[in-house]
Amino acid sequence: MGLRLLHLNLHGLIRSHDLELGRDSDTGGQTLYVLELVKGLAARPEVDKVQLFTRLIVDRRVSSDYSNPVEKITECAEIIRLPFGPKRYLRKELLWPHLDDLADQIVQRLQKEKKLPDWIHAHYADAGYVGSLVSRRLGLPLVFTGHSLGREKLRRLLAAGIDHDQIEQTYSISRRIDAEELALAHSNLLITSTKQEADEQYARYGRFSSKNVEIIPPGVDLNRFHSINLNLNQEEKELEQVFKPFLTDTKLSPLLAISRAVRRKNIPALIETYGRSSVLQQRHNLILILGCREDSRQLDKQQRDVFQQVFELVDKYNLYGKVAYPKHHRRDQIPSIYRWATNRQGLFVNPALTEPFGLTLLEAAACGLPMVTTDDGGPRDILSRCDNGLLVDVTDLDALRDGLETAGANPSLWKTWSHNGIEGVSRHFSWDAHVCNYIALMQKRLKFLAPRHLSFGNIKKRSPINKKLLILDLDNYLEKSESKRLSILRDTLKDISSNLDIQLGILTGRSIQAARYRYLETQLPKPVVWICQAGTEIYYEEQDKSDIFWQDLISVDWNRKGVEKVLSDLKDYLEIQSIENQSPFKLSYLLKEPNDAILPLVKKKLRNSGLAASPHLKCHWYLDIIPLRASRAEAIRFLTLRWELSLEKILIVASQQGDAELISGLTTNIIPFHHDQSLDGFRSQQRVYFSEEKDNILDGINHFRFLKNN
Repeated sequence: MGLRLLHLNLHGLIRSHDLELGRDSDTGGQTLYVLELVKGLAARPEVDKVQLFTRLIVDRRVSSDYSNPVEKITECAEIIRLPFGPKRYLRKELLWPHLDDLADQIVQRLQKEKKLPDWIHAHYADAGYVGSLVSRRLGLPLVFTGHSLGREKLRRLLAAGIDHDQIEQTYSISRRIDAEELALAHSNLLITSTKQEADEQYARYGRFSSKNVEIIPPGVDLNRFHSINLNLNQEEKELEQVFKPFLTDTKLSPLLAISRAVRRKNIPALIETYGRSSVLQQRHNLILILGCREDSRQLDKQQRDVFQQVFELVDKYNLYGKVAYPKHHRRDQIPSIYRWATNRQGLFVNPALTEPFGLTLLEAAACGLPMVTTDDGGPRDILSRCDNGLLVDVTDLDALRDGLETAGANPSLWKTWSHNGIEGVSRHFSWDAHVCNYIALMQKRLKFLAPRHLSFGNIKKRSPINKKLLILDLDNYLEKSESKRLSILRDTLKDISSNLDIQLGILTGRSIQAARYRYLETQLPKPVVWICQAGTEIYYEEQDKSDIFWQDLISVDWNRKGVEKVLSDLKDYLEIQSIENQSPFKLSYLLKEPNDAILPLVKKKLRNSGLAASPHLKCHWYLDIIPLRASRAEAIRFLTLRWELSLEKILIVASQQGDAELISGLTTNIIPFHHDQSLDGFRSQQRVYFSEEKDNILDGINHFRFLKNN
């Protein structure tokens, strides 16, 4: 069989036809790139199947196409849409709380496949997070492409004077950066479009490794983007109708910008530059293709702000008759727009503050349109190979004006640039070249990383579970339960030992010996599994040896001594616990006083040191540092794979700060009446029940009909 590939592109709107590019800040060049890459891969003889996983959306405001669970792209490529979070369309910053659900769904879906994918390719931070979880659980190689990075966005926004709290509220920037760090820690291969991305942007991440980087510039579809005017008269007539309402003289040489209406694209700076230059106004019209809109008041806030600036600047400099910003265009008109501008000896302008690559630059070059573009990221690489224009500092309006005036002043140089762009794109940036490079690098890099399927078929399964598992926390729920509450629970579960469909599991931060000793006092039925030492050890029934397969999985890149050394300078805030509370895969500390700032501080120190470790704060006082791939939630998912148990058949009782990890995903959860207020944020989730009974959780068990045979 040929290669089977899985791509993750979670946000925005993606379908196999008529992409709504520019509809909002989430549906732009990344969407187009991913779709074209999937199509290109599907056409290769080495590839048997390509699946593109994205979000299923049911919303009257968007096309019903996005509610189709399976959409064929080609014979061997398809889009798989899975529901997670609310049904309606959401901007990407609101998807973070729901990504664990998606990861669980993908794992359960892939478990049913006869052959797992050869690798996962995750696009952007949200997909990087999901891809990391799926990769670690199924042992699949992970490829990551960030497209744009949170640290770079944060740097730019802070430089623009925007308050950090406002950035956090608008962009969930901390979660994005955490997800990018997680993806870098798990990825076997990082694909960037340019060397600058790796050297200047990814290098700011603690878990970045230059050894994992490959640079593969995106391709352009030369069947669509070319300089040959096959239907010149028809194209001219159509576009005349688009631009004529705005322009006094449509024959003037155009300055063309095509982008989404977002701050990063810096379109207002281009209008400001044009408005200040009488030379540019005499020579050129300014054409702004900023996506489609019905009513600018119905756009998201960022888009509204950009369009408001456009309207105000046109008015400020009295640019009526010189600037076009049409409300509508078809995607199939974009190549024609480039050719229309080329026929008038125009220029393509990209004034973006940051440009990871710049696919529109390639499209314009393929159509013979020279460029004046930001001196950032991808444009540098494109210009070095195509020599078809100028790089300028777009943060300096005088430099941008000088670049535009110079580029439009020499017809002979314009012709040279036009020819250079056509030839350079054909030679260096075709989709065929991109896909060939992609597959060759993948096979070279990942040939020794065949999927480590978690198959236990030849291993004697201890305590196989048929249907259900009730998981209780020993340290914070059972141990702190009053005798009355324990008695009620005991009565509820008295028949559990004779009910083979329901078994007990125990969570604890203790060693197995200490946990068993303390558990005896509860007089509850014997558990079939113990998840000990904060999720780093798994024991079955009365066995004394921890599961070696779990230990092997979590040991990847674990450096216990390195963690202890890095945290040694926090002795004013932390003190290490006694030796009996330590283990090979867990370092346990006690906070000298509760402090909300300590967890982010520890995360930062571990990350900046490149350590594959994660901190977990329990009950406001107890800090455990464990391997990055370990946690109580991950241990539970390991069990579901080993025992072929559906996550929906697991019921977890969570009560304390630090238990949020147990609640995320497809497990069912009960929050007791007495619980830490940090868990109240989960009240809106369907699979979480908040008990109303003060002394027991029986109402929650009954709510989920957990003791019923179903």
